[in-house]
Amino acid sequence: MKYVIYDVLRSKMVVAYAALMLLLCGAIYSFSDDSAQAVVSLLHLVLFVVPLISIVFGTIHFYNSREFIELLLAQPIRRNAIFLGHYAGLSISLAGALGLGLGLPVMLLDPSLPSFLLLSVAVLETFIFTGLAFLASVRSRDKARGIGLALMLWFYFSILYDGLILLVLFYFSDYPLEKPVLALTALNPVDLSRILVLLKLDTSALMGYTGALYQKFFGSLLGVAWSFGLLILWWIVPLGFALRAFKRKDL
Repeated sequence: MKYVIYDVLRSKMVVAYAALMLLLCGAIYSFSDDSAQAVVSLLHLVLFVVPLISIVFGTIHFYNSREFIELLLAQPIRRNAIFLGHYAGLSISLAGALGLGLGLPVMLLDPSLPSFLLLSVAVLETFIFTGLAFLASVRSRDKARGIGLALMLWFYFSILYDGLILLVLFYFSDYPLEKPVLALTALNPVDLSRILVLLKLDTSALMGYTGALYQKFFGSLLGVAWSFGLLILWWIVPLGFALRAFKRKDL
């Protein structure tokens, strides 16, 4: 883990990632009339950029480190330690870059509960999509195929999933969909993070009946705890599948 952190922090891409987030964050706060508008703009930016950077950089870094991983596997070191150490080093480095580029200006310019939730879900999205990157990398030996699978996962969760939800709501609009909508929301960590932050900005009134439903469930303390619990499951479960595949895979 220590070696991976040192290696990742020397990468120009990570430095550029932190600088880009810092620049965009400063620009959004400069052009926004109030803090709530700035948080909403940052939320859409974060939920688009952070999963993309985490899953693409995580996949590329895993494939580039394959020879180093094979060298470690030849040593008397458990596979659990190799895999989890590599994952921890990469995800902590990306989260640190995010904290420097996003967390520092947000906490200085707008130290509020929505800003804290924004940072929390941004860090969780980093851990989640880095785990998905490792899952895609372990499943496919071919680098091009692994990167393609990672991009497909990002496209599905960030863009395609919302379209599928709208399609379901359109075709089944004559049926009561309150509970199914809540269940479908839990199946996408990006949507779950978006709703969790937006409801703390009192924007549910702009979301119509669905917003009232979200406010009733996700707005309570139990709903917030349930949401964070689901996000943690989205972090642990794919990482667990990736670890299981890594332990069984003949590299």
